[in-house]
Amino acid sequence: MKKIVVNGGKQLRGEVRISGAKNAAVAIIPAVILSDGICRIENIPNIMDVNLIANILHEMGARVNRINKTTLEIDPSFIKNPVADYDIVRRMRASSYLLGALLGKFSRAEVALPGGCDFGVRPIDQHLKGFAVLGAEHSVAAGMINVRAEHLKGGHVYLDVVSVGATVNIMLAAVKAEGKTIIENAAKEPHIVDLANFLNSMGADVRGAGTDVIKINGVKHLNGTTYSIIPDQIEAGTYMVAAAATGGDVILRNVITKHLESITAKLREIGVQIDEYEDSVRVRRTGPLKRCNVKTMPHPGFPTDMQPQIAALLSIANGTSIVTEAVWDNRFRYIEELKRMGAVISVDGKVAVIEGVQELNGAPVKATDLRAGAAMIIAALAAKGTTYIEDIDHIERGYEDVVEKFSALGADIRIIYTDDPINVKKTA
Repeated sequence: MKKIVVNGGKQLRGEVRISGAKNAAVAIIPAVILSDGICRIENIPNIMDVNLIANILHEMGARVNRINKTTLEIDPSFIKNPVADYDIVRRMRASSYLLGALLGKFSRAEVALPGGCDFGVRPIDQHLKGFAVLGAEHSVAAGMINVRAEHLKGGHVYLDVVSVGATVNIMLAAVKAEGKTIIENAAKEPHIVDLANFLNSMGADVRGAGTDVIKINGVKHLNGTTYSIIPDQIEAGTYMVAAAATGGDVILRNVITKHLESITAKLREIGVQIDEYEDSVRVRRTGPLKRCNVKTMPHPGFPTDMQPQIAALLSIANGTSIVTEAVWDNRFRYIEELKRMGAVISVDGKVAVIEGVQELNGAPVKATDLRAGAAMIIAALAAKGTTYIEDIDHIERGYEDVVEKFSALGADIRIIYTDDPINVKKTA
């Protein structure tokens, strides 16, 4: 069993380079299926989720070549059977994007129900609603979703709720459908724009990405391309919060500052100084942390994927903060882990009330999901004493070289291997 061990109390100082965006990569790699040529994808984050989705394409017959740590070359022309391997697919949420890509390429797809982090029900009704508008029927049997269409034809889709997954899937299915598709109430996240730019680089006609109305004119063929993925706003936000939590001074390289606006605004409200440059930001904190209320919202609001990290920071801020989760139903499971470290937090449904404490104390904790794992690292870095973090596979799903990057900033952090699980009763 792998664990991350952190000896806290050290200020983070130095520079860190932000990797490519996980959420963009796991949408763009399935989109390669739609191409009639070879695609070279650059600035790929070297993380578990990317390796999983690339492996799924390989198992389906695609030729996947890792040119270097951050570059994949994929030839999808050898994919003949639009069925995704059950054992791999069920391990990640973004595997559902294979439905739209395979449907768009082969007019049929068979993919296992998605997995990934467990923090609430993940309905795909809006995905299926969009497919139906395009002319596809679906069925579910033995844990597999089957979608099929005699002929995909563009249509008008209004999403009942803003859904990143549904927006991505409908885009993928529509780019080669006959005629025009309009998606209203579409998600506006940066990785939606990145996916649209990637599709357009292959010859698609996608307009309006980044707004709530996306228009797609179907084309018959998509060519190969070379494309570089945007930097990861959530990884950047994580290091920004970590610098603030430790009273550090960190420069983040390879960022798009506009993508960080909602995170930057909250950190400034909390008392953190942030200087913005062309493709970098400097984060430093010398004074006390101030209380703040945070509510997660679809982009351009505060990201749900930054909610656990900001909660960890607010747990050592002066005063009472309120964090409201407006996207997922069950994203506060990590709160019990923070409480093991001395945080004073009460949860009522989708609202967490955080009474700031002077300091946290190291303790054995678990990463209950990807972003909760990041929150545990942040709390551990700021805490007094030693913290052992279990279930770090969650963290490795979405953060590239997380231990190495924090170590380079001066953190006392390392991975150990042990067969001894955390004894919850002794540490409760």
